[in-house]
Amino acid sequence: MKSKDVLVQMRMEKAQKLNEAISTNDPEQVAQAMADMAASIQDEVLEAAKHITNVEQLDAQALTARGLRQLTSAEKKYYESLISAMRNPDPKQALSSLDVVMPETIIESVFEDIQNEHPLLNYITFQNTTGVIKWILNKNGKQKAKWGNLTAEFTKELEGSFEEFDTTLYSLMAFLPVHKSMLDLGPTWLDAYVRAVIKEANAVGLEEGIIAGTGVDMPIGMMKDIEASHKDGEPYPDKEAVIITSFSPAEYGKIVSMLAVSRNGMPRKVSSLLMVVNPVDYFIKIMPATTVQRPDGTYANNVLPFPTVVEQSTEVPQGKAVIGIAANYFMGLGASSKEGVIQYDDSVRFMQNQRVYASFLYGNGKPTDNNSFLVLDISNLSSAVYPIRMIADSTVSEPNTASLAFENYTAETLNSMTVAQIESLAAKRGYTLTGSNKAEKIDSFLDQQDIQINKRQRGDQ
Repeated sequence: MKSKDVLVQMRMEKAQKLNEAISTNDPEQVAQAMADMAASIQDEVLEAAKHITNVEQLDAQALTARGLRQLTSAEKKYYESLISAMRNPDPKQALSSLDVVMPETIIESVFEDIQNEHPLLNYITFQNTTGVIKWILNKNGKQKAKWGNLTAEFTKELEGSFEEFDTTLYSLMAFLPVHKSMLDLGPTWLDAYVRAVIKEANAVGLEEGIIAGTGVDMPIGMMKDIEASHKDGEPYPDKEAVIITSFSPAEYGKIVSMLAVSRNGMPRKVSSLLMVVNPVDYFIKIMPATTVQRPDGTYANNVLPFPTVVEQSTEVPQGKAVIGIAANYFMGLGASSKEGVIQYDDSVRFMQNQRVYASFLYGNGKPTDNNSFLVLDISNLSSAVYPIRMIADSTVSEPNTASLAFENYTAETLNSMTVAQIESLAAKRGYTLTGSNKAEKIDSFLDQQDIQINKRQRGDQ
């Protein structure tokens, strides 16, 4: 049996291929990549099942350790009905007349898995909208209570602060190739397979929609200008990128201040931000600009002047970054109670001896206002600079080289300094320090100081 790390790596590779296929806008490539990923997951489940003789005898903890769940009675009934329909000579008809619907607890479990493995969805407002068609969004954030009489003018103003949002406008589809041997394993294993495929396929689609969605047959992404004029059926344009050359408090503060204004021009409190960048840019641009060396020689990563979570996504183009108030992106996703989540699909033939099904989730998403997210131009972002202020003190700097030669520094004195101060002092004395951390640099300094003292005692220069 393959290790868990190997299986995770294989899934990541399949998900990446699906991501690449989506970028081609070729439906056949997308469908094939999705089917390949599902088939890989099915192989994993079948391989895992070989090592467990009776899954019904396992307790909840043992099931969880194997990526399985203890099914509720409603879930078990649903999967038993689903298996029966899939075995039917006419699965399309059997599924369409299925007398049970997928329990909402299955969708909730998928949502939990997606959020656990894809942190981006933990920060936005990610809502299970199963059974909900319309959602009411607050367009202006917090509303101030009204003192005095309720006038018609105020009522109109209050009504204009909310909008009705269709949460079932678009669908996310994932292909499910199902081999007969998968049906033979029973409800628990089929549940593991169905949830894994829906989770992986939808996570890729969700990330694309949330970050860069065009608004055409998909959500409107964080990068889009939702107030820009455009015709119905046309994609929303990208926001104009704000150039930023450093993450200094002054420059970063200007960025935060732009987000601290709501759509109605009123100031709003901003307590934390989300920054999403391309993985390549993270290591070339963001990491050098947000990494500083501590006094003990170790490094601190993602250091920014304001509380900010940094996430990587291939959906962000290189040279750009998206920053904003994560909670102000609403994404509703759920199952349709009418058409069902899993349907027979004979539109494309992928594999021999396997029936192919399609899972459908319906949803929609958009920023709650246009000021909640900014696109940054980070192409000229500079690396972080560690500012050092030298203080005229005998323990930090020496007046001349003669006094340096006669003053002996102890390990305790050196340990009270920063690495930069130790290196500066060593340079003044002509020492070449070795070592990768503070302790090693101190040892190197003391060794060279002892050599210098011995030379002085012998009368050497």
